[in-house]
Amino acid sequence: MCYERRRPAVRLCEKTSGNARNADAYARSLSLTGPHGQPSEEGNTVMRTVVERDLELKLVLSPERRIPVPARLGYVTDDPYAVHVTFHVDCAHPVYWTFARDLLVEGVFRPCGQGDVRVWPTKTEGRSVVLMALSSPDGDALLEAPAALVSAWLERTLRVVPPGTEGEQLGLDDELDQLLAQ
Repeated sequence: MCYERRRPAVRLCEKTSGNARNADAYARSLSLTGPHGQPSEEGNTVMRTVVERDLELKLVLSPERRIPVPARLGYVTDDPYAVHVTFHVDCAHPVYWTFARDLLVEGVFRPCGQGDVRVWPTKTEGRSVVLMALSSPDGDALLEAPAALVSAWLERTLRVVPPGTEGEQLGLDDELDQLLAQ
């Protein structure tokens, strides 16, 4: 199966050695493990699909020094334009970042982004990686992710909501029809 439908669950934090800079000033918290169905006015349940991937990123401190940071990539169909990254710096204070899915898709192939989030592919010690530079008033962080794992996760999100169909997930046409019918 190319995506996961999950039941409500308790978020589990993982402990990590080392410290990562807190880069969540502009981020918003989104629980990816909450209820996935919401009752509609007719009493039907609208399913929400969640695509997640736990992986270990590396916080790049210098060309010779990297610190492991457990993270979770998340995608939810009711926020179809965005990807959510949760950094488990410690259990009490995970760090959340949200940015455009298109930015990450493009960043796997070529440098892109400006301002707070920049993404680009490169090789480190013969391995293909994706670098993410995150910037906030609280500090800057350069994170390295395995390109194959990020690409595989992105492919899953693109199967669930193909590019160009994100707007259909929002149900704006249905809402507009209901407003105009009144």
